[in-house]
Amino acid sequence: MIGSAAIRVGLEAGPALAKSTEPQPIESKSASADTRDVQVVLTELLRREERVQEREDALVEREKALEIADRAIETRLIAMQEAEASLRATLAVADKAAETDLTRLTDVYQNMKPKDAAALFETMDPTFAAGFLSRMPPDAAAGVLAGLSPEVAYTISVVMAGRNANAPQE
Repeated sequence: MIGSAAIRVGLEAGPALAKSTEPQPIESKSASADTRDVQVVLTELLRREERVQEREDALVEREKALEIADRAIETRLIAMQEAEASLRATLAVADKAAETDLTRLTDVYQNMKPKDAAALFETMDPTFAAGFLSRMPPDAAAGVLAGLSPEVAYTISVVMAGRNANAPQE
């Protein structure tokens, strides 16, 4: 076996050793093909880099637009919150003024003679009249109801009794 290996090495190594060790020129066909392949790869890489750069630029622009939109939304939100606070203050003033007016008018009606107040309540809408009577002390309201016709007194009483019928019990 060793002999067979020596023969093979000798047969194949002999021609290799006989060749000169001088560098031989690379085949031009293979070199130009390799150069073309490298150029194609480089060109493709450059194109890809351009596309990536375009995408990156577009993302930067989009990010800037989103930042501007966020600032605008934040500004509008603050303005809306300020407007809401102002509206609440205005409504509170209006509610207080309305309550003051109702209290004053109720006081006027309860300080009238019951017979004179009854004449006014006789012409009022029953729901409107019930609102005033429910704000009066019971003795003043009783005096006004006593001066009304039975039909009007009954209608106002029904409205007063049913005002809170739909209110939650608990």
